[in-house]
Amino acid sequence: MRKIVLASRNEGKLREFKALLSPLGWEVIPLTSYPDLPEIEETGETFAANALIKARTVAFYTGEVALADDSGLEVDYLEGAPGVRSARFAGRQGDDAANIALLLKLMEGVPWEKRKACFRCVIAVVTPEGKEYLAEGTVEGYILEEPRGKGGFGYDPVFYLPEYGQTFAELPLEVKNQISHRARALAKIKEILRVY
Repeated sequence: MRKIVLASRNEGKLREFKALLSPLGWEVIPLTSYPDLPEIEETGETFAANALIKARTVAFYTGEVALADDSGLEVDYLEGAPGVRSARFAGRQGDDAANIALLLKLMEGVPWEKRKACFRCVIAVVTPEGKEYLAEGTVEGYILEEPRGKGGFGYDPVFYLPEYGQTFAELPLEVKNQISHRARALAKIKEILRVY
């Protein structure tokens, strides 16, 4: 199997990418396998900029093909927030419970028809030779008034898909992996990974 380093320490993302990439013959190596790698600051103003920052850094330091994604929740009522700050919306990086609590507080009393939201993901693949590839995927839904479901991570418990009658956190992983923003972005980049 060929190696690809996932530029993330998020266990949920690691599980998803392993499930999506192993059938293509890629062994997904977690970032934790490189403890000396410097902390990567996501200073970009867009998902694409942040994904490229992470993938370039990891490809440079590891000498392997690197894959990074930057993704987040864009809520129409909040004019696209939390957006690129989704993981640190409430202040501390990766505090899912606090992020959801803040989101629900800001959405208090907002009628159903104004609770539209979108998960957006941009994936960057950078090779040690410096080739760069980008792909984007989105999925539309609504923000519930309270969390539902035990699966997934991030905002999954409050992101509701009307066509499934469930949140991302209630969907079986194999279903989520077929329809998620990440899966849709990855589907666009699979051909590149197939021939590289």
